[in-house]
Amino acid sequence: MRHRIPILVFTMFLSITACAPATMVESQSPELDSTTTMNDDPQSTTEGDPLESTAITLTDATGQELSFPAPPERIVFAGRGGQMLLHAAYFFPEAVDRIVGMEQRLQKDRSMLPLIDPLFDDKEQLERDASAEQIAPLHPDVVLMKTYMDELGDTIKQLNIPVLYLELETPEQFFRDITSLGDLFDNPHRAQEVLAFYQDRMDRVAENLGGLPEGDRPSVLLIQYDTRGGEVAFKVPSESWLQTTMVEIAGGNPVWVEAAPSGGWTVVNFEQIAAWDPDIVILVNYFDDPGLAIAELVADAKWQALRAVQDDELYGFPGDYLSWDQPDTRWIVGLQWLASVIHPDRFPDLDILEELGTFYSELYGIETAVFEDEIVPLITGDLDD
Repeated sequence: MRHRIPILVFTMFLSITACAPATMVESQSPELDSTTTMNDDPQSTTEGDPLESTAITLTDATGQELSFPAPPERIVFAGRGGQMLLHAAYFFPEAVDRIVGMEQRLQKDRSMLPLIDPLFDDKEQLERDASAEQIAPLHPDVVLMKTYMDELGDTIKQLNIPVLYLELETPEQFFRDITSLGDLFDNPHRAQEVLAFYQDRMDRVAENLGGLPEGDRPSVLLIQYDTRGGEVAFKVPSESWLQTTMVEIAGGNPVWVEAAPSGGWTVVNFEQIAAWDPDIVILVNYFDDPGLAIAELVADAKWQALRAVQDDELYGFPGDYLSWDQPDTRWIVGLQWLASVIHPDRFPDLDILEELGTFYSELYGIETAVFEDEIVPLITGDLDD
């Protein structure tokens, strides 16, 4: 029996204590051009004397507690999923000066980081799957990575280098991890600004969907179209992943959860898709324009038998540098788009392009002209629906 996931109001807390040299305590609990950078926003600077050393203590996504005698000055990002963590870190103006190295794994052919970091070219670009021995010469004060990179993290710790794990995989985790980044950069005020932006958008979705009867939740299939390996594979996300949560928050009933109770993406065949025969199909393509795949599917006789295709309810999830359904900073824009697709009558005035421009302006300091020239041309998917 399906259950509804309500919009959550997140409680955040900050623990700042004075401590001796950097230590890690393991817990049992459980990746200059014409732009305006965030440094140009006078309201986004760290309060107090920036030269004053402040001891900080924070708890990461695994429950590990880390203490530093002062905010880390040399920060490195490593491992799979690091690009998404980087996008979150650049919410904070301190990231420009303190990030010294990174491993980027691009889904498209370009990165947004040169737009928001005037010192990007000075940063060390680690090779794919960089080892602890390759990271250590950067002399990091801390290395940030996704929780599933713990094998690499363990080898880095053996070199007496602290490792901070983040997830971003659910709204709750996202709020927690942004709070941790605020602690790391000693800028909790900026973390509160960012989370207020996200909470406001989540509240808007909740308000527009208020009083929605359970029977008015259409069946929705969010599916990844993957051509890696030379053949087309259709995959559904885990029940616990952000994509599933987004569909539920957006007022849909994800039909695939029993087929993907845990783990990663689960391959499903067309027979299973036809058995679900959902009201709405949302197609994700992480490496190309989803519109190209949709054009192929609607021309396929088998797919033409599906209710969603017959009712013109097959949509490509939008994206720019990354698809907006992922545990990246853009998921809040993706959530609003998804809710407007599932319940267009409840979001008649939503302008997603305008919302995206506000996202880049308020969170990254990107000017309107740069947004229109550099980002808008990258957008793929069904943005107008």
